[in-house]
Amino acid sequence: MKIKFLKLSAKTNEDLKVISAHLQDAITQSANIVHLKKNRMLLLQFNRFMWEDVEKGVFRKNKRILSILKFENVISVYSRNLNQKKKDDFLDFLAIESKLLSDKSYNIILHFAGNKLIKINSEVIDCFLDDQGEPWETKNKPKHEIFDE
Repeated sequence: MKIKFLKLSAKTNEDLKVISAHLQDAITQSANIVHLKKNRMLLLQFNRFMWEDVEKGVFRKNKRILSILKFENVISVYSRNLNQKKKDDFLDFLAIESKLLSDKSYNIILHFAGNKLIKINSEVIDCFLDDQGEPWETKNKPKHEIFDE
């Protein structure tokens, strides 16, 4: 069976929600996050859980694939609770949130488990998610507990 690699582009808040859903439970490390200030770009490399295979209802093995998340037209990048000196610390991706500011720029927030985040200030929403290489099987499927409030 031929593997379908994701190649997604986001130009709107709704587009970012689609990318966010595909990245849920992806894993990265601080060493795999690069802000190229001169190029006005932020790059993140993830081991993405392939939810699209699981959701097809077909009995397949759980898989991950290397994926690159790229933001262009980046003005600035800030982080909270991330120690960039600890390059081997794992970051579990949760979601992307975006907000249009009064000056017509955007705040784009990447949320990670443990109250960690990366906040991007960008002129526009200009984001790409691109799978790389071949997927590999993983024993673990991410699980989420449901909390009663």
